[in-house]
Amino acid sequence: MSQKKIKVRPGKTQSKFGFIVGIVFCIIGCVVVIPIFGPFGILWTGVAVVITVMNFKNGFSDEGVATHEIIIDESEDATEQDWNAVGGNRSVQNEDGDIEAKLKKLNSLYEQRLITSSEYEEKRKELLDKF
Repeated sequence: MSQKKIKVRPGKTQSKFGFIVGIVFCIIGCVVVIPIFGPFGILWTGVAVVITVMNFKNGFSDEGVATHEIIIDESEDATEQDWNAVGGNRSVQNEDGDIEAKLKKLNSLYEQRLITSSEYEEKRKELLDKF
């Protein structure tokens, strides 16, 4: 089972806006929050500086900081499950198997005398016409 990891950075425009907001928060931290709240203000301003630097790197350079990671499971079974989960029909083989299962179920009902011969023939013909 192989996995492919894709790291995602925010867009340049989003990062530039985040950088500007970060600068505002750093200024507010230094002027208002640190003098009023002391140690909490230092922590708050430190977080604002880290966010500002990260947004600067993402917005103004090609070297950025990934904020998300997408892991893609490339195994065949997972692909089939994902495809079926969204209502996809992967192949004719799946349709054939489905019709075969329905015919077997129909035959089982007939053998157990739960349906009549005419009902069996009618439904069998419908299934085969779909095929």
